[in-house]
Amino acid sequence: MSSHITVRLQLSYSGFSLDLDVQLPGKGVTALFGHSGSGKTTCLRCIAGLERAEHAFVQINDEVWQDSHNKLFVPVHKRSLGYIFQEASLFPHLSVRANLEFGLSRIPHQARRVELAHAADLLGITHLLERASNHLSGGERQRVGIARALLTSPKLLLMDEPLAALDSQRKAEILPYLERLHAELDIPVLYVSHSQDEVARLADHIVLLSEGKALASGPVGDILARLDLPLSQGDDAGVVIEGTVCEYDAQYQLLTLQLPNSTQCLRVAHAPLAVGQALRVKVQARDISLSLHRSEHSSILNSLQATVISETAADNQAHVLVRLDIAGSALLARITRYSRDQLDLQPGQSIWLQIKSVAVLA
Repeated sequence: MSSHITVRLQLSYSGFSLDLDVQLPGKGVTALFGHSGSGKTTCLRCIAGLERAEHAFVQINDEVWQDSHNKLFVPVHKRSLGYIFQEASLFPHLSVRANLEFGLSRIPHQARRVELAHAADLLGITHLLERASNHLSGGERQRVGIARALLTSPKLLLMDEPLAALDSQRKAEILPYLERLHAELDIPVLYVSHSQDEVARLADHIVLLSEGKALASGPVGDILARLDLPLSQGDDAGVVIEGTVCEYDAQYQLLTLQLPNSTQCLRVAHAPLAVGQALRVKVQARDISLSLHRSEHSSILNSLQATVISETAADNQAHVLVRLDIAGSALLARITRYSRDQLDLQPGQSIWLQIKSVAVLA
């Protein structure tokens, strides 16, 4: 059985065309990332069958949903998918339980892969089951909507900016549940977002879209670290590193993460995790400072040795972006051109970088 998602789409509107040809992992979370109007939602709607591309081939693992060359088009209601929009669109006259049972009722008992109790537990809504759906907060409504989609036992989950309508507090509330879905369910997810921090936290793979075309597609760590892509130019530019917990300081609530393929460690302000557990963190380019010598007696706890790989001009003429490497893990640093010249940075040079523990996003 194949384990990949193939999407080839050609679709034209007045003033916009989508021309996409990508092969994606058949498991985990793939983010469709780009500015408004780049084609993210149109792509998702074509995969769902809500829009019909003139020329298309859509295969989800072992199922072909569209093949225009062979005049095959599987209608929406026969595609095994769950679709989560910005708004949950629950039935207001039904309880949470009844909303979930509606999703469950669409699937024959023998085909169910997710049960109601399991979905409620995964999304943290067990205590809400008897509550009227019109008495929920925005974050609670979205979690119920996701649980309802899971109860259709989909072979693909489509999420179209599911956090965009929520304030920062509600986003922070729901993100851990999305991470739990990622960790515990074997359902591939296509996740549309324009938030780089969301993508860094949730995605395994990323497709960077611009004007209906894929500028790049690949593992999220590789794509975020590329200096030739616009992702590196924004104020939220940074890279993803997955380390392994090797120590926890309960007194100061600091995790120590060993970096991949390295003896060096990163200290992160975080709740306790078990030794040996993996943790993904994002390090922002703007939060890294560089020095020729290791810093001593500083409030900045992380001082790591790295190698300069390359640099490129930043969107601000006073800045440059420097790509660094620690035993195969890429990092980006945004510094001033003045600092670059004072340090006389050159490819291959050994350098010390400093990262505040409170600046690491985990």
